[in-house]
Parts: sequence; structure tokens; C-alpha cells
Amino acid sequence: MKADKSNGMSAAQTEYLKRCVRQKRIVRMWQWLLLLLFLFLWEGGARLGIINAFVFSSPVRIVKTIVSMSKDGMLWYHTGITLLETFASFFLILFLGIGCAVLLWWNETLSKVFEPYLVVLNSLPKSALAPVFIVWLGANMKTIIVAAVSVAVFGSILTLYHSFSEMEADKVMLIYTLGGTKKDALSKVILPGNIPTLISLMKVNLGLSLVGVIIGEFLAAKAGLGYLIIYGSQVFKLDWVITSIVLLCLISALLYQGISRIERRNTRSEHASH
Repeated sequence: MKADKSNGMSAAQTEYLKRCVRQKRIVRMWQWLLLLLFLFLWEGGARLGIINAFVFSSPVRIVKTIVSMSKDGMLWYHTGITLLETFASFFLILFLGIGCAVLLWWNETLSKVFEPYLVVLNSLPKSALAPVFIVWLGANMKTIIVAAVSVAVFGSILTLYHSFSEMEADKVMLIYTLGGTKKDALSKVILPGNIPTLISLMKVNLGLSLVGVIIGEFLAAKAGLGYLIIYGSQVFKLDWVITSIVLLCLISALLYQGISRIERRNTRSEHASH
């Protein structure tokens, strides 16, 4: 088998990498083509009267709405509020998820007591809790953040706890055999070994945080993209509604890509360490 002298890889490995690059380019090309086709059909349908432009808007109308709302700062204000609430709830979910999962892993009795309650709370429809939060906390940002946290925190705790518990017993036993403590097992084996699980959970929780924030803004907000959707539908400014939905799609895509980049860096560092 011939080797590539420039990088030390065999010809088969080099060809495989080239195929992966080509496939990635083809996938990316089709993704953009489908997006452009969708926008073209949407705009064309609105101009030809196939769809009602007042109800469904159009790409050109959305761009004009973004420009006009950006000039008076309205768009940035509402987007900023939604992002602030999303990041606040996301980091609270992350902190509570890791902290509670560690606590349950540390104390087996505690985990057996609380696990059934966590399962029930995780399966409870969170939208049903939002009106209760409004009564308890008032119609403010705090209520929206609590509602968003409730959407994902119980599932995060259960996922991390089960991932901690299913960690390779041989590695944990080796720590104890060498005279290590439970704290050593946590810091040397459990937490480092569950970084991929944590990153995957972060990708899910970012989307759930945004969903929870929008649910909260529908019910208890005076600002934010969720509020803009509700207000726009009430005063029949449907361009505002569709523009807000498009912005939410863009935000969720950008946040997901941000976590995916962290995941790729972690994967590369793991490969480099091996």
C-alpha cells in the first residue's frame, strides 16, 4: 500500500478524506439550493397571488420589515431580550443539571428517593405550569426564565445522572484501588468521561431554552420576539409575526452551530490526546 510522503498517510486514507470533503461540499450545496428554491417559490407564490402575501408575507417583505424595524432599534431590542432570557435559562439549566446530577450520583439513597419525582416532573407538560408561574412570580422576566428552565432541567438531571451511573466501573474501581476518594473518581473519571454527553445535552437544551422562553413570552412578556409574535397577530401586522419566526429560526441555527463547533474542538482535542 503506497503512502503519501507529504503527510504520512496511505493513498487509501487520502482518497477517503477526499471523498468525505466532496460529500460535505455536495451536502452543503444541496442545502443552499433547497433554501434558495424555497425562498424563490415563496416569493413567486406571493407575487403571483398563489398565496396571500398579507397572511404569509414574502422574503422581500420580511427584508423590508427587518430594515424598517432595525432603523428605530425595535428589532434589536426585542431580539436582545429574547437572547438574554435564553442564555440566562440555558446557563441555569446547565448549572442545576450538573449540580443535581452530581448530588444524586454522590448519594445513592438520595437518588432512589428523588428519581421517581424527577421522572414525573420531566413528563409533565411545561406549558401547563406557565400560568401558575405567572400567579406566583408575576408577569415579568423572572417568570419567563423560570418557565424556560422548567422545560429542560428535569430531563437534564436524569440524563446526566444515568450517564454518570453508567460510567465504566473498572475505571472508578481503579481510582479507589489506588487510594482515591469519591471526589477523585468524580474529578478524574466521571466528569471528564461525560464531556461528550454534556455537550450533546447542551445542544438540546439551547433549543429547549428558546422554546421555553417563547412560551413564557407568549403569556407574560412585554418585550421579546414571542411578545412581538402575539402583538403582531393581534394588530394584524403579520409581517412582524413572520419576521419574528424567521429570526427565531436563524437564532436557533446559529446557537446550534456554536455548540457544534465546541463539540468538534473537543473531539479534535480527544483525538490529539490519544
